[in-house]
Order: sequence, then structure tokens, then C-alpha cells
Amino acid sequence: MMKSVAVALALLEGAEAFAPAGLKAAAPSRAGVARMGYENELGVIEPTGFFDPLGLSANIDEETFAQYRTAELKHGRVAQLCVIGYIVPEIYRFPGEIAPGVAFADIPNGVAAINAIPSLGWLQMIFFIGAVDYWGVLGDFDIGKPKLDPDELEKRQVQELQHGRLAMLAVLELLRHDSQNLVKPGFDGLDNLITGFPFLYN
Repeated sequence: MMKSVAVALALLEGAEAFAPAGLKAAAPSRAGVARMGYENELGVIEPTGFFDPLGLSANIDEETFAQYRTAELKHGRVAQLCVIGYIVPEIYRFPGEIAPGVAFADIPNGVAAINAIPSLGWLQMIFFIGAVDYWGVLGDFDIGKPKLDPDELEKRQVQELQHGRLAMLAVLELLRHDSQNLVKPGFDGLDNLITGFPFLYN
């Protein structure tokens, strides 16, 4: 469990490593200057185009927009880890214990784990996530960053945004389906949680 949390935190804290160059925090001299729009920034893709129905990007400066983009990257990475966290426990459980006397294998998968994880397990996760987010524990990493030309880097940055957005939608559906199944077991007539990948259970 601790190893998984450490990996997750490392990915979260390194979100700015792939932040588009134009979206990182603006220089102090321009930080307070509002821009009229961000319709040409990375992540504006078809068929939705520039999607900001709540107008969150209206009349904000570049530093604020960079903070929003970094938050989007972090949320996308968390969502990708969450999707993996739903799938992997269906076929594999870490050895060892999450708390004294409670093995990882004893914790159910999905939403049902909320009540099954003991307080000590929650404290571990909350502490390490808070340490990364508040104090910057782990920091940034130079190891493993590919050296790419600007065009390829831009392409991969857009791909990362797309993957994160897709994962956020996937997590919402996984939580909806899992929660409904928790309230009414077998409501869908299926035996397994991850119905889209039946080969996992073969």
C-alpha cells in the first residue's frame, strides 16, 4: 500500500513537468494582467473546441490559468490511477497488511473498501497525500523525462490532457456502477465489477 501511495504522489507532484510551456506560472510582471481568452491554448481539440461553459477562464491572468491547468493535469493523473486501482485488485492483491491484523486481500474492491479500510490505513494515505500537496514532499524529478523536440512535446502534452479527461469520465462511471451495485447487488445481472474487460477473469 505504501509503495502504491508513494508512486501516486510522485506522479501528482510532477504534474508541472509536462505543463505546457505557455501555461506555467507567468512572470511576476505579467502575473496580474488579465487576458481576454485562452481559445488557442493546448487542450483545445475537436469536436468540443474550447470548452468552458462556466466561464472560469474569463478575465483571469496567465498565472491563474496555469494553476487551473496544473490542477487539471493532477486530477487527470489521479483519475488514471483510480481506473487502474479499480482494475488491478480484481486480479491481484498486494501481499502484507494495510494495518495490524488486516491484510490487503481482506479489503474489498471499489466503494465497499471505504468502510473496510481501518483508521490507520486512512491516516497513512491522508498524511502522505497532504505532505506532497502542502509541503512539496518528493518534489520534481529529472530522471525519466524524455528529451523531445517542441512539436513532439506539444503532441504528448495534448495526449496527456486527453487521457486524463477520458479517465475522469471513466472514474465517474465506475463509481456510479459500483455504488449502484453496492446498494442493489447484482442489479445488472453480471457477476464481475469490470464488465468491459471479461478476459480479466479468465
